Amino acid sequence: MKVIVYITPKKNVLDPQGGAIEHAMDALGYCRGKEVRVGKVVEFTVEAEDSEAFRESLDKICHELLSNPVIEDYRYEVATEVQ
Repeated sequence: MKVIVYITPKKNVLDPQGGAIEHAMDALGYCRGKEVRVGKVVEFTVEAEDSEAFRESLDKICHELLSNPVIEDYRYEVATEVQ
């Protein structure tokens, strides 16, 4: 099964990288971006069945290992068929 975890700064946390991209978009004449936020994506495959216990384990991995819960939020997608 494939898991994709999206990690982004919390809305109330300053995102200087997002601010720099927002400024560059405007300065280079691209469409004017607003509220640009930069995050990260973590993809991995696991041999497990999608169950409540697996989701609890995945939440623990995301909370304790992949994200900093003080300044980041996360969400994930689980695909039962790996492409």
